[in-house]
Amino acid sequence: MRLWPVLTMLLLALPASAVEQSSGPAAPSSPPAPAARPPVYGYEVVRTLPHDPTAFTQGLVVRDGVLLESTGRAPSSVRRVRLEDGVVLQKHELAPEYFGEGLTEIDGRIVTLTWNNGVGFVWKAADLSPVSRFTYEGEGWGLTHDGTRLILSDGSASLRFFDPETFAETGRVAVTLNGRPVRQLNELEWIDGEVWANVWQTNYIVRINPTSGHVVGVIDLKGLLPADQVKDPADDVLNGIAWDAANRRLFVTGKNWPSLFEIRLTGPR
Repeated sequence: MRLWPVLTMLLLALPASAVEQSSGPAAPSSPPAPAARPPVYGYEVVRTLPHDPTAFTQGLVVRDGVLLESTGRAPSSVRRVRLEDGVVLQKHELAPEYFGEGLTEIDGRIVTLTWNNGVGFVWKAADLSPVSRFTYEGEGWGLTHDGTRLILSDGSASLRFFDPETFAETGRVAVTLNGRPVRQLNELEWIDGEVWANVWQTNYIVRINPTSGHVVGVIDLKGLLPADQVKDPADDVLNGIAWDAANRRLFVTGKNWPSLFEIRLTGPR
């Protein structure tokens, strides 16, 4: 498939009703879009691992052979999961008023978001014991970090940056693909200086330059989970990116998916 039709499909796949949902100051204008269209990558499956098919996956991190995962719906949860067989080693359920969202791990702490409560939680990564909570404006969708800043998505075409100690917002950047805003940015992962983001309700991951906000690559994961294993195509969508930096391994899954996939990128095309 030629490059431009794939990018066009990505733009068309974004729900027309998607609007900026975050509150606070407007995102700054991004620099002009780069002239070159971003490359589109395919994938090959390295191996398939078990995953809890009742886990409405929101955030995903891999550390030392253990998955750290947050789930949504009631009861939402934060979990430690054994990578090789999907066994839940520990689970902490959130109070029913909280709809769990994104997760990241920084300096031995797990930080998680909630969808529309404006409340985040901090946990000890070793045992999921609660540490503290914090507040933020707007919705919480995905979460990652670059070592010095938390990076949050809220469903809009912006990435927002926060201090990991005070949880004060320190800036934001507008995300664009060839000059057009890319909304519905969901689960995030920091990989080799880029922010990788699931685009909600699509089969695409976009690779974002965190300084300019430009999409510098698109990953097409269509067909990753066989269609006969998708119970609800509108709900059980691709969501979950975990990068094992020490071993250079990439894992992806989706909401209510029975499998976690280790994949390798192919292309670009």
